[in-house]
Amino acid sequence: MGKIILTGDRPTGRLHLGHYVGSLRRRVELQESGEFDRIFIMIADAQALTDNADNPEKVRQNIIEVALDYLSAGLDPQKSVLFIQSQIPELCELAFYYMNLVTVQRLQRNPTVKAEITLRGFSENATEGDTQQRQGIPTGFFTYPISQAADITAFKATTVPAGEDQEPMIEQTREIVHKFNSVYDEVLVEPEILLPNNAACLRLPGTDGKAKMSKSLGNCIYLSDTAAEVKKKVMGMYTDPNHLRVEDPGQVEGNIVFTYLDAFCRPEHMAKYAPDYATLDDMKAHYKRGGLGDVKVKKLLINVLNETLDPIRERRKYYEGRIQEVYDILKRGSEEARKTAAQTLDEVRSAMKINYFSDQALIDEQARHFAEKARE
Repeated sequence: MGKIILTGDRPTGRLHLGHYVGSLRRRVELQESGEFDRIFIMIADAQALTDNADNPEKVRQNIIEVALDYLSAGLDPQKSVLFIQSQIPELCELAFYYMNLVTVQRLQRNPTVKAEITLRGFSENATEGDTQQRQGIPTGFFTYPISQAADITAFKATTVPAGEDQEPMIEQTREIVHKFNSVYDEVLVEPEILLPNNAACLRLPGTDGKAKMSKSLGNCIYLSDTAAEVKKKVMGMYTDPNHLRVEDPGQVEGNIVFTYLDAFCRPEHMAKYAPDYATLDDMKAHYKRGGLGDVKVKKLLINVLNETLDPIRERRKYYEGRIQEVYDILKRGSEEARKTAAQTLDEVRSAMKINYFSDQALIDEQARHFAEKARE
């Protein structure tokens, strides 16, 4: 069997730099590598509805935003299958079967689920009469890892490019695969996570210095931000609170401006925008010993980010003028993805012995049994 990728994003807003360095940039590199037989990239609208059920229009409107970000970042529909999760009903059926292989206790131990529950302010003890501030955990959200396992296994993905926060989810998928194959038959494939190859990209912090860039926290730089918006956000970035004067020694560790430079800055950027320094490490050393102000470092980052985003903005502008074409791409991709998922579902049903109408051997055996019984 060949190497297959499955990855995707929830359409709850435009994609930001955290998505880009965490997985999107790598997806484009993998797409162009020629190492993979098939690449499936999903807009996970059904998963987005697990905590946005009361606001489906938000999800609906963001389908096109995510698709535009995909195409503008360089994903090629001739090389990668771009599809919408809800248009593949086979995924729901697979998730339903997998629910019988996972305990409630195991879901409760999943650290990614626990972290997301806390982030969204869900309460395990909320009742139906509670206010929004004490909203209970939606069952669909709680079973998110099972749904994700269905997505991955439906396409027999061998590789899932994702950030480190998704490792517990991939591990749970492997557990489900092992349990299914042990109980029924060797049908499903165990995936491996593919982490970013740049340590600074494992989890890009928000512009406010908080651990994670998040739409809900309002600390994002979006792929579709204008050059002026990028400049404004970078100039407002959290740095070293003790670096009050230019001559003061500064702290590089935990200074997110340098974290972003680690993620985006290349040697040619230093030569172009900061020729006083041979390398980024030389700039860091100057900052540490004092004599280098935050504004100069931030100006380098502004130039680096805008050079990175300029071709993305240009491609986005092209596709924004061709929205019908974008929807046609998603429709064709969804049709192709559904064929693949349906094939896997047929194999799953066969392994579980619930393929009643296609199991001619079963029908013939029972026909003989009742014929013999009638002759007795």
